[in-house]
Amino acid sequence: MSERIATVTRNTRETQITVTINLDGEGRLACETGVPFLDHMLDQVARHGLIDIDIDAQGDLHIDDHHTVEDLGITLGQAFHQAIGDKRGIYRYGHAYVPLDEALSRVVVDFSGRPGLFMGVEFTRASIGRLDTQLFWEFFQGFVNHARVTLHIDNLKGFNAHHQAETIFKAFGRALRMAVAPDPRMAGQMPSTKGSL
Repeated sequence: MSERIATVTRNTRETQITVTINLDGEGRLACETGVPFLDHMLDQVARHGLIDIDIDAQGDLHIDDHHTVEDLGITLGQAFHQAIGDKRGIYRYGHAYVPLDEALSRVVVDFSGRPGLFMGVEFTRASIGRLDTQLFWEFFQGFVNHARVTLHIDNLKGFNAHHQAETIFKAFGRALRMAVAPDPRMAGQMPSTKGSL
C-alpha cells in the first residue's frame, strides 16, 4: 500500500485552514486552532487513531468558534478522502466503545462513499470551556460530508460533559484506526460486492 498522506487547504472569507494527515502515522498532533478544547479533542483523534495530523488554522474567532470548528471538520474530511484513495485493501468498517469514568460512548464508521451522520448525544452542558457543544455536530457533519463516510455516534452514559466529549473523540479515533487499517486478507481487493466505493 502506497503512502497515505494528504494535504488540503481551504480558504474562505471566514477561515484559512491547511490540514496534513498521515493515516499510517504515530499519533502525533501539531495544531493550534484558537479553540483550546477542540485542540484537546483533535489530540485524542490523532493519538488513538495513530494518525499524524498537522493543522494550521486561522478563523474569525472574534465572531465565535462556529466557522472554525465547522471548516476544520470539512478540511479534515477532505484530507481523509484524498489520503484513503480508492479504499482497496482496507477494513472499511471501524467501531469502538470508550469509557471515561461514568461516561461511555460508541462510534461506528463506514468508508462507504455515502455521507451520513447519526448522532445520539445529549450533552449535559451547553458549553465546555467556551466551546458550544452544538458545534460538535457541525464538526462531524462537515467531516462526513467531505470524507464521504457514514458515521454513528452514541453517548450511552455520562453526566460530565467533558467526559462525554472525550469518550466520543477517543472512540472516533479508534474507529477510524480500525477502518483505514490494511486488511491482509483483502490483498488490494475492494471491500464491497459492488466493486467500487
